[in-house]
Amino acid sequence: MARWLFKEEPEAYSFADLARDGSTTWSGVANALAQKHLRAVKKGDHVFFYATGKLKSVVGVMEVTADPTPDPADPAGKCVAVTVKPLRKLASPVTLATIKADKAFASWELVKQARLSVMPVPDDLWARIEALGAE
Repeated sequence: MARWLFKEEPEAYSFADLARDGSTTWSGVANALAQKHLRAVKKGDHVFFYATGKLKSVVGVMEVTADPTPDPADPAGKCVAVTVKPLRKLASPVTLATIKADKAFASWELVKQARLSVMPVPDDLWARIEALGAE
């Protein structure tokens, strides 16, 4: 199982919306590197939900329920989308400021490529965020 981080503007779609809906299709990703990552996502993978905008925090954990499929929002048919369901909200959001202050995260894409909307999360960083989110 791989681990990922997906970003979303909470005003557009929040973790609470996902919890209410029970699942959603993660689509509309246009960046080439983010699309490359999205194509690598597999059913059963876990994903951090990162709320952008004013929150700038990891707020929850999702599970991928289907392998990538063509993105219905892409008329050209070049992009993919995945279906996710909520697993749990973190007890405490893990802010970008907290992540940036921790040297363990210094080389991670979230810190180095701030605008990237889909990225892998190495196991050690996943565990660190889980620990911080449990506090």
